[in-house]
Amino acid sequence: MRNHSMSRNPSLGRRVPAALALVVVLAELATSAHAIELPTFLVRRNDCVTVAGLNWHTDYSAACGEAQSAKKMLLVNFVPRNKSDAQYELEDYLQRDSAIRAKLDDYVLVRVREDQRTGGLLIPLRKKNRSRLIDDATFKHLGHSPGLAILDFQHADESYYGQVVTVLPFKDGKYYRWKNSHLAVALGLPAGTITQRMMVWAVRIHPEQPQSTVGTMHPELAALATKHSEYQAQIGVQGHQHFENRAAKVRFVTHSNDVSEVVAESWEHQDLIDSCIDCVLSWRQSPGHWAGVSSRHRLYGYDIRKGSNGIWYGTGLFAN
Repeated sequence: MRNHSMSRNPSLGRRVPAALALVVVLAELATSAHAIELPTFLVRRNDCVTVAGLNWHTDYSAACGEAQSAKKMLLVNFVPRNKSDAQYELEDYLQRDSAIRAKLDDYVLVRVREDQRTGGLLIPLRKKNRSRLIDDATFKHLGHSPGLAILDFQHADESYYGQVVTVLPFKDGKYYRWKNSHLAVALGLPAGTITQRMMVWAVRIHPEQPQSTVGTMHPELAALATKHSEYQAQIGVQGHQHFENRAAKVRFVTHSNDVSEVVAESWEHQDLIDSCIDCVLSWRQSPGHWAGVSSRHRLYGYDIRKGSNGIWYGTGLFAN
């Protein structure tokens, strides 16, 4: 059940000003072939470029080093090889939205071509699927697709330090559709693992704006949501098994009176993002579960895990 991114003119034989030579060259280019396309000029500083009013690294290793040193989150933009409406719209969005650019002041930014090798070289077409950075297991939840990923270099004492904690591919999924607004939501997520953050993200992007993540994501509730999602995935059964034990622990640790829980399972063989969205859609179909997800709570925790049966199991815990 499912509820759960001075030369010489040879013809004259005398030196001419560089500016005049440039005009001559451009004029010749313009008349020789209409198919010739001049390159896009970017403001470049060392390994950085300025795009959409923001400074972006072009060297992934250098960006990771800066993020680690500065104790900041790292936003990676895997730029499509070919023309992309999503990439163009993203850059236009960043250029126009000063509030988003202000949020990104707290991030280190890097632009990486989708065909870039892990060592920094670009991949020839005949080897386009070999050793690309985007194909590294670190970015597996992007599904080998251009888009955005966020790595956490801010919380050095946590298990997810240096790990990808958010992914937003440009490619559509079963339920997922790329929107610029999804980035704004992602930039406001609480610290946590990628599965915890993507579950919270899925709740926050629902069009009815459920309020269960307005409060504080408490580490104890998040840990218990993780543990119960793992348990459901292990046995391959969705349910509220041993809820009273979790509730008692939450009451003791957080001094709460009211503890509630929602669970859900996805359809089989979906990726992480679609499964998170799927769980929220399932909760929407159950008045009891939606009451928990849509209501505001003092504390909350979400997580999701995949079972060997290809089904993802989500859990939300709330305390007031």
